[in-house]
Amino acid sequence: MARGALCRAVGVFRLCRTSAPLTWTRFYSHTEPEPLTLRQQSGGIRRITLNNPRKRNALSLSMLESLRENILTDVDSDDLRVIIISAKGPVFSSGHDLKELTSTQGRDYHTKVFHTCAEVMTLIQDIPVPVIAMVNGVATAAGCQLVASCDVAVATQKSTFATPGVNVGLFCSTPAVAIGRAVPRKVAMEMLFTGTPISAHDALLHGLISKVVPEEQLEEETMAIAQRVCQASRPVVALGKATFQRQMAQGRDAAYATASKVMVDNLALRDGQEGIRAFIEKRKPVWSHKVDKAHD
Repeated sequence: MARGALCRAVGVFRLCRTSAPLTWTRFYSHTEPEPLTLRQQSGGIRRITLNNPRKRNALSLSMLESLRENILTDVDSDDLRVIIISAKGPVFSSGHDLKELTSTQGRDYHTKVFHTCAEVMTLIQDIPVPVIAMVNGVATAAGCQLVASCDVAVATQKSTFATPGVNVGLFCSTPAVAIGRAVPRKVAMEMLFTGTPISAHDALLHGLISKVVPEEQLEEETMAIAQRVCQASRPVVALGKATFQRQMAQGRDAAYATASKVMVDNLALRDGQEGIRAFIEKRKPVWSHKVDKAHD
């Protein structure tokens, strides 16, 4: 192309005027791919958004690794109080990317996919801050597992939930771990055996989600829960979340023993005593958000 040529872009071509006749030169745009997840944080609330709507926010290995990173980043910081997981597009998540589960990928790769998925799901329940699913659309298979693994789930009226793996020859055994602990056994089994979706209202009835709201109220209702969590003491919430998960896996007597000891430990926290003093003195508590003790 001649020096000083006058060019303008037309579609994917560049039209150039030189001393020679008009010429068309093809050019290519090298844009960075969109990140699979988006993360932003303000006022103690971290927003993580599944950001691959073209692929129905499938939980590919890369998506799972991105989600894990966004959950773990500064997870122990006092500035983080609650996490909200949402998604772009009409599908919250369609579950695993089936293209990654063919024989071509091999057993070792398949093992890595399911190991990483289990790690992310348990991580959600093990981190010290509550995790809220904000669902506006379809959540199937591992996507439904993700909803079931969150501490709280708010969904719109149009949202649906399903475990349809049986219909493509891959029983939803790993989603069943989370779903079977969230809904009654017979409801879980019907979902797993038939793959039939359940409505948001049925999901609420059976305990898979916490609240059903109109679509235009989803953001407001979810943020209201998150902001309420932010008003509490971080170490008190962290202690309570960990204890709830632990005692739910125990028998009744062991659970009471665990919870009773934790109540005593909670009272020993500086924020535990601050809350009681504030209640007695009829004032708002001033939390330290530190794991400091008021007494042994």
